[in-house]
Amino acid sequence: MSTRTNPAAPRAASLATPAMPVQARLAAAWTSLIFLVLYIDYFHLYQPGEIDSIRGGVIFEFEISGMLMSIFFVIIAIPGLMVLLSATLPARANRITNIVVTALYIPIMIFNAAGATPDYAVYYAITIGVELAIMAYILRAAATWPRA
Repeated sequence: MSTRTNPAAPRAASLATPAMPVQARLAAAWTSLIFLVLYIDYFHLYQPGEIDSIRGGVIFEFEISGMLMSIFFVIIAIPGLMVLLSATLPARANRITNIVVTALYIPIMIFNAAGATPDYAVYYAITIGVELAIMAYILRAAATWPRA
């Protein structure tokens, strides 16, 4: 003989959202940010004259050099490394690292608007706005990290 149970109960329980660890939320936010940074940089190449400028040895106002490319690598590596650090650092170090790195990275994001022409103002407002929203989430998640 079988016991009848409420068939809706298991489904309702399976739809419950379990708490996600702060580390996982931070790693996911940094992952989103790095993908957006890379795609935004890629889409930037579609602006008229950008590829010709690069072929001419200039990015924005800077002459392309090994040092410039190294700086660009570090700027792109930061969110990539923050995915790993957010998932692996102990809570206290994780919290501090996320707050400090995010606070230092925000001006870099804003600098991307430098030299923007008025016809691309909406593009930069949207892209930088989304990046800043993700960084605000990271700051909030790290700053409100539950303390044991």
